[in-house]
Amino acid sequence: MDISAAGRDLGDEILNLIRASADTMVDALQAWASAVQYVTPSFAKVPYADLLPKPGTLVNGVYDFAEQLLSAQHKFANDVLEVTAPLTGQGAAG
Repeated sequence: MDISAAGRDLGDEILNLIRASADTMVDALQAWASAVQYVTPSFAKVPYADLLPKPGTLVNGVYDFAEQLLSAQHKFANDVLEVTAPLTGQGAAG
């Protein structure tokens, strides 16, 4: 078996498991939210809450930053491989 193919297959299986787990969790949270929405107390309005960013904006900002960080690290790792390739006698791409 090709080790690259095995690694990709394993990665695909892990991602599928994560997606399935996330879907299950979202379904469970939806059921919970539907069940408790009528029994939760109404909270007083938090002063200046309208000035705070929305939760979705915060989540998207954090993930956008994480994507940029991962991309920068990916480029750095490839640059290191390219620079050190002559020392190892191997090409940078693998």
